[in-house]
Amino acid sequence: MTIKANDRLPEGSVLKLGADGPEQVALADLTKGRVAIFAVPGAFTPTCTNAHMPSFVRTADQFRAKGVDRILCITVNDPFVAATWAKETGADTAGIEVLADADGSLTKAMGLNFDAPPAGLYGRCKRFAALATDGVFEVVQIEDSPGTCSVSAGEALLEHA
Repeated sequence: MTIKANDRLPEGSVLKLGADGPEQVALADLTKGRVAIFAVPGAFTPTCTNAHMPSFVRTADQFRAKGVDRILCITVNDPFVAATWAKETGADTAGIEVLADADGSLTKAMGLNFDAPPAGLYGRCKRFAALATDGVFEVVQIEDSPGTCSVSAGEALLEHA
């Protein structure tokens, strides 16, 4: 089943790179308060790097001005790739937390997994953006195609904040 408004974010954890290496972080701890969440099919892929992440870097301060406490980016990559991509895109300085769903378990629990063999992508997350309060989705916007970034762009989600 694919997530939708009024659904609760699945239980589980994601990984982030800490001072001593990968650290598991409970989703429940990350989603307290009002949170903008977006997911990308893969760090360093063209649309993710050139359109999706930049749209949230551009709008991060506007989200905070509208009462969003955190901005989370989920990627089905390892935490080392996620951390490097955050630095290379400016997500880290914009205060966007790039988190690794390394085994794809969160992606599968949300019903958003897909494969794109021609691009070498397996077990990836459909591109989406959402607003949630205390772990309950208010708005969920999922792209029809992994190469598109329109309804999931920061500017599009900001209209609902």
